[in-house]
Formats: sequence, C-alpha cells, structure tokens
Amino acid sequence: MIRFLFLGDIVGSYGRKAVQKNIDSICAELDIDCVIANVENASGGMGITPKNAEQLHACGVRVLTTGNHVWRHKEIYSFLDEKDWILRPVNYPKDSPGRGWNIYGIKGCPVALINLQGRVFMDNIDCPFRAIEEVLPYIRKKTPIIIVDFHAEATSEKRAMFFFLAGKITALLGTHTHVQTNDAQILENTGYITDVGMTGPYYSVIGMDPEVIIRRFKSCLPQKFVVAKGVVSMQGVILEVEEETGRTLNITPWQRILKR
Repeated sequence: MIRFLFLGDIVGSYGRKAVQKNIDSICAELDIDCVIANVENASGGMGITPKNAEQLHACGVRVLTTGNHVWRHKEIYSFLDEKDWILRPVNYPKDSPGRGWNIYGIKGCPVALINLQGRVFMDNIDCPFRAIEEVLPYIRKKTPIIIVDFHAEATSEKRAMFFFLAGKITALLGTHTHVQTNDAQILENTGYITDVGMTGPYYSVIGMDPEVIIRRFKSCLPQKFVVAKGVVSMQGVILEVEEETGRTLNITPWQRILKR
C-alpha cells in the first residue's frame, strides 16, 4: 500500500513556511510515502515562482500541481519546461510551456499524476473531458495508479468528471475553491473529493485578508488582494492506494491547524 498526502492549494508565504517547517514531522506521524501539493497560489497569493517551487520540492513535496494562476509570473514558463516534478493543466494548448502529466517512481511503483482544469466560470481552454480521454489510454498502459488534480470552480463539473472517470483512475481530487468539502467517497475503486481545501491563513477568505474582500463586496470596486496573516491551517486528503491494482482503499480528509 502507498500512502499519499495531497495538500490543498498552498497560499502565500504563510502556507509555504507551514509546509517547509512541518512536512517532515507530519509525514513521520502519518506514515506518508509521498506528498503532492497544489501550488498555484504559493507566491504572493497568486502564481508560483521558480524559487518558491524549488523550496517546496526540496522540503519534501514530490510533485507540484497548479491551475489557472500558474502563468502569473513569467519566469515560471521556462521552469515548467525544465522540471518534470511541476505540472500545469493538461488541457491548455499543446504548445504551452510545461507538461500536463508525468509518471513518477514512488516506493518502487510507477505513479501517474495528471493536472486537469475545468472550464465552468474559468478560462475557456480545451475541454477537460476530451483532454483526459485522449491521454488516459496511453497512461493506463504504463501504470494502474493514476491520480488527477482537477482544478475547477463548479461542483457540478467536478462531480460529472468523477462519474466520467470512475473505475478508470485511482483518484480525482478537486482543487481551486480553497474550501474543504465533506464528500470524500469511493466509487468503482476510484477515490474522490470535490475540494481538498487550502494550506494557508486560517482566519481568511480563501487565504485573503477578510477586510479587503468585504470592501470589494460592499463597494463593487476592484481591490488589491492581500494575503491574510496569522494562524495557518494545512488541509488535504490522505489517500491509501493498492500498488498492484491502483484502486483507492481509503480517502480521508485531513486538517492540521498550526499554532502561531
């Protein structure tokens, strides 16, 4: 059995430092074999820089996934081409920098990670259903362990993708909304959760300073987002996977609120 810890969207320096400081002890405590994390908000609350990506990878995050904000910092473009341990959504145009999936050796087993992005209330990129339908047959020939980060806004789109892929992949893990949902389940050996949550400031509006967001709602005027400060919550799921078959044995939402 392989035990994965998939961490929800890391937000800003508070989220990054929480991972760097605590990941070793958490992995030892939970007997984790591999850590995966979505990092598209890790640099200043939006985007990811090469420096911050290197820091997170060096501290023990085996694979970094992203989403629509990955393009925020231009210096990440060439970095996505150079490093195979950071992914961008597979359904961006094929000539986009980087790769949308890759296979990694975990505990001696090939494990495929696919980064996928939704379209409802988001950028009108290539269809995520057709994109994964295109790459999945090839990947399934290489390994039965296939984990998908579905970075999407709409619950309906995530649920539809779950039923579309049930029995074909190991797990579909939702990211992007930063709010951990209470619907972890297994169908046809495929694990699922609508959103794994967020690793960032606990007293915040999806990682941002509440006062800024309230002003935006009240005034209907643009506001400069500011990452909140203070207590940090690390959220994600623990995924237990059978090596031989790639089936999910257990999926458990996980949260750790850290002291100052």
